[in-house]
Amino acid sequence: MNWAQIIITALVQGITELFPVSSVGHAVMLPYLAGWTNILNSKQFLPFVVMLHLGTALALLIYFFRDWVDLIASFFQAPNSRNRRTPRRRTFLLLVVATIPAAIIGKLFEHTFQHLFSSALSAAIFLIINGIVLLMADRLSKKAGDRQISEMSYLQSGLIGCAQVFALIPGFSRSGVTMTAGLGLKLSYEESARFSFLLATPIIFGAGILEVPKMMKAHSTHMLHYGLVGGVLAGIVAYLSTAFLMKYFKTHEVRAFRPFAYYCIGIGVVVAVLAGIHIHF
Repeated sequence: MNWAQIIITALVQGITELFPVSSVGHAVMLPYLAGWTNILNSKQFLPFVVMLHLGTALALLIYFFRDWVDLIASFFQAPNSRNRRTPRRRTFLLLVVATIPAAIIGKLFEHTFQHLFSSALSAAIFLIINGIVLLMADRLSKKAGDRQISEMSYLQSGLIGCAQVFALIPGFSRSGVTMTAGLGLKLSYEESARFSFLLATPIIFGAGILEVPKMMKAHSTHMLHYGLVGGVLAGIVAYLSTAFLMKYFKTHEVRAFRPFAYYCIGIGVVVAVLAGIHIHF
């Protein structure tokens, strides 16, 4: 990889990780559209993308730092405490429950998902489906409630975690599917976004813990350096994206997903047609 490719990939990652448009899908389609076919076939590309995800996870951790401090501190409060930390203790446990499905499925079917990672056509098709899901989510928003995260049951949290499993497939957006599930459980856009972004942090860090040692074991120090630089850049952009989206979902309670849905369907159709023509010829 050269520095231009690293910077462009990092910028795209920082924007698309939190926007409901699938960062992994874009990571697959970008090299295809830009003609960087050698990158997609590289064994080091997936660990590199994971390091970019670590940058965005760090950005989320910084943005929601106060939330995480309060969530962790809640375990040092008495269970019957009447202050605000009791619902936060429950929120922390709900996040733990929601993390489990993707962690298990991701590990069991790791090689299957890696195979999908090399297919631009597959990513485009699933991105179109992701756009349709977002349009359905806007319909759900008409019946959205004002429930707080801590008011969910552990079963409902687990259902959001199961929805997150779809994000392991390039083309499905983690924030998109988890927010859609949250809206279906009567959370508001803002609460759905908060839970989705908090949930992204542990699962992304977990993937990094698994992938970065592989890069080091392969003695790819140059890719490690590229990943560090790209991760920092992606993290800065992701922080700004998070700030924008939290404000956006707070002020747009109707059809908030529609612009993202049209984008996913549009770019998905373009890439699918191009990839289909390429395969045909």
